[in-house]
Amino acid sequence: MASVKLDNVRKVYPNGHVAVHGANFSARDGELLVLVGPSGCGKTTTLRMIAGLESVTSGTLSIGDRIVNDVAPKDRDIAMVFQSYALYPHMSVAENLAFGLKLRGMDAQEIGRRVDDAAQMLGLGELMQRQPRALSGGQRQRVALGRALVRQPTVFLLDEPLSNLDAKLRLSTRVEIARLHRRLGATMIYVTHDQIEAMTLGQRIVVFNAGEIQQIDTPMNLYTRPANLFVAGFLGSPAMNFFRGTLRRDGDELMLECAQANLRIGAGFDWLAAHAGRQVVAGIRPEDLRPAADAHSAPASLQAQLEVVEPVGNEVFLNLNHAGAPIVARTPLRELPQPGSVMTLGYTPATMHFFDAASTVRLAG
Repeated sequence: MASVKLDNVRKVYPNGHVAVHGANFSARDGELLVLVGPSGCGKTTTLRMIAGLESVTSGTLSIGDRIVNDVAPKDRDIAMVFQSYALYPHMSVAENLAFGLKLRGMDAQEIGRRVDDAAQMLGLGELMQRQPRALSGGQRQRVALGRALVRQPTVFLLDEPLSNLDAKLRLSTRVEIARLHRRLGATMIYVTHDQIEAMTLGQRIVVFNAGEIQQIDTPMNLYTRPANLFVAGFLGSPAMNFFRGTLRRDGDELMLECAQANLRIGAGFDWLAAHAGRQVVAGIRPEDLRPAADAHSAPASLQAQLEVVEPVGNEVFLNLNHAGAPIVARTPLRELPQPGSVMTLGYTPATMHFFDAASTVRLAG
């Protein structure tokens, strides 16, 4: 296996559009690195540059110890799994798995061994003589993974491989990919727009937006200490609640003076007090808003009108209106008031996130 390193890699199209602004990151040897962001953010373009399917406008791209800017895709020792599966419809599963190896002139016995190993690893044994049209979406994706696996490349590249699957198949195939990575110890770079996929699969995550890298870190560090407002709002389901206002001192305590309501922050935030008088955005995760009976034990609270209740199995999402702005609380199953009721929601200021309103950068304490 090998590492992948991007050093100030840019992609500018002939019409002047800058798709990737100076990407700097490394996928370590044996790491599963996820590139995540909304559609059009540059993550797939970055993956295609690593694969050699897009040219690099400037910067240096290395696989292992070799700079590959001008190396043809077939000579980069990578294998790519596409969103569309890209299987040959007239070939059986076995023929699809073996085809790339035959093109390389590999010995028939070695081809058979690799195909059998991949089929066993991915549970394709009973499907080997079927053609793609006789397979489900999940089975086709396993064949696409198998076709990459038989190559035994130094780097696996996966471009939104689960986006065509339904929710249940996405979950099971995601688990298969994680197991496969652990078993192979392979270097994998995985592109997705789904932040849940990113959080559950990635050992580290590169967050993209508008062609620029916003933050690179482990899933939990991204969740607990987002670098800016974009990362804070993008990672988490439901998304973080934001409250924009002016930070004010009230004696020894701080509060956020919002348009129609004030948000109590309290004392003990000396690092934050230095920003008093400035426009600040405070963030509270939905799970940190505690309704009804739990609110009395919280250091601070706010009131909001309940609009929609969303039961999602073992928990409930509460969609509320706080001073004209929508917020969401996430709570375990319990007896709840009817929509239209005014609820008291408790929160702990120590769990809040604070960002500069102008720069959107996290205010660190």
